Amino acid sequence: MTTTFEPTPRATDATSAAPGGPLPQDDVTAAVQQVARRAQTASRALATANRATKDATLHALADALVAASGPIVAANAEDLQRGREQGMSDGLLDRLALDDARIASIAEALRALAGLPDPVGEVLRGQTLPNGLRLRQLRVPMGVVGMIYEARPNVTVDAAGLALKSGNAVVLRGGSAAASSNTVIVDVLRQALESRGLPADLVQSIDAYGRAGAVALMQARGLVDVLVPRGGADLIRTVVEQSKVPVIETGTGNVHVYVDAGADVATAVGIIMNAKTQRVGVCNAAETLLVHADVADAFLPAALAALGGAGVLLHGDERAAALAPESVEVVPATDADWATEYLAAELAVRVVDTLDDAIEHIRTWTSGHTEAIVTRDLAASERFVAEVDSAAVMVNASTRFTDGGELGLGAEIGISTQKLHARGPMGLAELTTTKWIVHGDGHVRP
Repeated sequence: MTTTFEPTPRATDATSAAPGGPLPQDDVTAAVQQVARRAQTASRALATANRATKDATLHALADALVAASGPIVAANAEDLQRGREQGMSDGLLDRLALDDARIASIAEALRALAGLPDPVGEVLRGQTLPNGLRLRQLRVPMGVVGMIYEARPNVTVDAAGLALKSGNAVVLRGGSAAASSNTVIVDVLRQALESRGLPADLVQSIDAYGRAGAVALMQARGLVDVLVPRGGADLIRTVVEQSKVPVIETGTGNVHVYVDAGADVATAVGIIMNAKTQRVGVCNAAETLLVHADVADAFLPAALAALGGAGVLLHGDERAAALAPESVEVVPATDADWATEYLAAELAVRVVDTLDDAIEHIRTWTSGHTEAIVTRDLAASERFVAEVDSAAVMVNASTRFTDGGELGLGAEIGISTQKLHARGPMGLAELTTTKWIVHGDGHVRP
């Protein structure tokens, strides 16, 4: 069934919601709490929904997005123009941008979600105790999931789809950079939900309340079950430090590729080119290249020529710079470079003497997202995997594979760099919790 999109007028910020100016924080808090209560009520409609219902709805959402490509792209053009005027980087503009092909890809991710097993009701453990009690531990929905993110309109759809499939309602705070895009997208999704007989309030936005709304969402403990921040380091740190709602912390991507002494040079060049240049403004793009001294003479001239030719600005230590072709400029690297997630066509490069040096560099500077080793030495790869403590570790593969879709999880709600409950790409299972079901026959505890 195809939904015809009809835009719904709505406020785009707290000022427009209140003719006299921004709403007082207490009023915003009350409004956001009411949104969360509606989300709680809506989530109950999914408690008994079977997989067929949820999957059919995901297909309806996908069809509705494709049908509304025109209005979505037009709204996105407003966001892009505003971003350019405000000096947004090319990498962030790329994250923000939508066109017909990207919308089709986002819709296809929803269809892929429909093809995945439903996590709700999965039995994780079960047994019958000696006293006859029958136990089962089941996956169940979280309930209400909050999302705070920026400049990523695709996340609006990913979050809605993942929440629906895992039986949750979602409350979204998408940020001012994508305000026009998100307004249209949320309207499309809500209308499509209603067309399938489900509550529109399974997907709600609080963008109308600006930053005050984000603060209220962070304080809505008891109404919102879990909060997922997705964006830059400042946003994530703010949510983690200020939220009273339990947070699953996603992380920035200061991502490393290490080319070991045992690497095949051609393979290593291909991997670093993909990891850095396939899409620069994403969290799984490489930001630092480490090269073992024994392979530096053979690898770096070709690699730096390829990277420079692709328009990548290189920040290198003295040994790396000495191996660059004359046509390639390498600016001196500083500690700030080793610590930076560029999200742009820039890369820090360092030559190291040993595998231990590479691991120590990563331990010092990593954000815990993704690291890769390129090597034909099995012992080196096993040490790297065992000693590098990041959410994802790649062996002879691009860091760009740290992605829910690429790893067969469907869309993802973020990449978790924490160690509790969820780590790495967060798909359907990570948006569930568990419930113990105990069956007895008049049992009482002695």
